[in-house]
Amino acid sequence: MTAATADAPVPPVAPSMRVAVLRGAGDVAVEERPVPEPGPGEVVVRVSSVGVCGSDTHYYEHGRIGRFVVEEPLVLGHEAAGEVAAVGPGVPAARVGQRVSVEPGVPDLTCPQCLAGRYNLCPGMRFFATPPIDGAFAEYVVVHAAFAHPVPDGMSDDAAALLEPLSVGIWACRRGGVSAGSRVLVVGAGPIGLVSVQAALAFGATEVVVSDVNPARLALARDLGATEVVDARTADVADLDRPPGVLLECSGHPAAIGQGIRALDRAGRAVLVGMGGDEVPLPLSVVQERELEVTGTFRYAGTWPTAIALVAAGRVDLDRLVTGTYGLDRAEDALTAGRRDPDSVKVVVHPRS
Repeated sequence: MTAATADAPVPPVAPSMRVAVLRGAGDVAVEERPVPEPGPGEVVVRVSSVGVCGSDTHYYEHGRIGRFVVEEPLVLGHEAAGEVAAVGPGVPAARVGQRVSVEPGVPDLTCPQCLAGRYNLCPGMRFFATPPIDGAFAEYVVVHAAFAHPVPDGMSDDAAALLEPLSVGIWACRRGGVSAGSRVLVVGAGPIGLVSVQAALAFGATEVVVSDVNPARLALARDLGATEVVDARTADVADLDRPPGVLLECSGHPAAIGQGIRALDRAGRAVLVGMGGDEVPLPLSVVQERELEVTGTFRYAGTWPTAIALVAAGRVDLDRLVTGTYGLDRAEDALTAGRRDPDSVKVVVHPRS
């Protein structure tokens, strides 16, 4: 591996690195591994910040998500940012030293879905922290150079990492057709719900209602621009004064999905973002009588330029979501923070701390 000198010296790439490895459900250990070598068209990223996602927590607690099973030690973490530390053949040496946000899923770029622009649906996708692909709870990762997106100097490392969940919110808004004047209902005020609130507002929505059972998260949603909040413990979104035209369902809870769909206006669009059970009841008569569109959403495609622009312009505040930071040695504490603190929103790991 080679390193070029930018305006400030770039630290040399170490021969080995620390990684936090999930060895089985509830079992995380820090190990030493060789630093991966970049292949043609790839870069090595020295990781500065990694967000903890609900999928990471699920793998930690259960050792699997659906058909994806942790059968061998797995490095978790797919919301990552850092600095290009080295480049592989075919990548300009000038990229060394660039601060980047890592898009963690690299498709094969040749299948019919990729060629149609739907690379998020690529059957050959290699996605960080999805068995058997290792993730970013590590001091270094290798990624295709095109998926290491340069970020402006004014953006924090944590915000650069959280461009990944913001991309989920942006993709959900695109799938829901959110635009100027839209009335949007966001069900679930976790990290994805909160970035979806901000994305919907940036897309031009004039009403964004947020429903959740956690008062602290509802308060944060209002601070981030929600025009109305609904405490689902005591109120029903079906009783809103004006029915929303778009539902961004970010909880994955079966009852909440049904309530959200019933709240929609005629010809409304329901975007199912949250991952709940494999099967949920669908109020079919409501869908048919109101001619509702119901769609799933899976990751994202082509969202990073929009995400970077929105954060750089101050239209989205990602740093506000961070409620805890941990070093790599405390990765297990980071994975269990939400269990210990109901007010926890987004936890990040700093591998070099």
